Amino acid sequence: MFDVEQRLLSHGIDMSAIMDAAMALYVPHGVDTVAARERIQEKVQKAMNDPNVSSLLIGAILLEDELYHTRRNSEIADDPVFLLSDEILGMAIAEYIGGTCARFEFTRYDQKKPGILSHLGPFLDDAVAGLIAGCTSRFYSECV
Repeated sequence: MFDVEQRLLSHGIDMSAIMDAAMALYVPHGVDTVAARERIQEKVQKAMNDPNVSSLLIGAILLEDELYHTRRNSEIADDPVFLLSDEILGMAIAEYIGGTCARFEFTRYDQKKPGILSHLGPFLDDAVAGLIAGCTSRFYSECV
C-alpha cells in the first residue's frame, strides 16, 4: 500500500535488513529460526499493506526527511531526550499490529537497535522497530 516498501528501499531499508534486525533479538518459541523468519516476514509484508501501518511508516519517512535530513544541524539531529514523537510513532505501529504486549517488544528493539535500526535516523529507527516489534509480538502470541 502507498508503495511503502519502495519508499523504505529508497532510504536503504530492504526486507532482508528488516528481517535481519527482527531475527537478531528472536526468542525461540518452539519454532526453528528459518520457519520463524518466514512467518515473521509474512506478517511484516502483510502489515506494510495495511493502510494504517503504511500511512504511519510514510509519516516517519516524511518526518525523517524534513526534520532530520533537511535540517541536519537542528536540535533533533542527535535524537534528543525531548523528542518524543518518534517513540510515539514507533509504539503506535507496534501496538496497532501486535496489541499491548508489542509495546514491551518495541522497547527491546528500541534499546538494542539491532542491524539496520542502528543506522537509521530518529524517526525511521523507531518506525521500523515498531513494525518489527508488532509482527514479532503477534508471532509470539500465536506460538503460545
